[in-house]
Amino acid sequence: MSDPGSAPSRRGFLGWFLGTSVGAMCASILYPVARYISPPEVPEAQTSRVVAGKVGELKPNEGKIFRFGNLPGLLIRTEDGGYRAVSATCTHLNCTVQFRGDLKQIRCACHNGYYDLTGKNVSGPPPRPLDQFQVNVAGDDIVVSKT
Repeated sequence: MSDPGSAPSRRGFLGWFLGTSVGAMCASILYPVARYISPPEVPEAQTSRVVAGKVGELKPNEGKIFRFGNLPGLLIRTEDGGYRAVSATCTHLNCTVQFRGDLKQIRCACHNGYYDLTGKNVSGPPPRPLDQFQVNVAGDDIVVSKT
């Protein structure tokens, strides 16, 4: 019999050692898996203005994707030669939208959602309109800013 003040037995020590080893092994496997599944937090850039393109880069009724901080934006040149800019992130499931010049609409290919040129949702599952940006032409640069 061992009294409570004496050193632990070999069997108790081996049980403790194997238990902590198995726990450490499980943690070393699960931690990388958990880090892979959850994406890292990327803070939004503190920019409120970007140069989205150059004058003459887009033909009338054409669009292009540009970076607005860490999110995509969509710059559209309308048929009358004006410019519009909206967020290129679909409000349904955050897919990237594209401009369809043949339809004169913005389309989300993920679930067939459509927006008009002002970003208002026209059909499909998107629950709300796209965010609009303000467009200014400064010299040869097309400057897009948050409204």
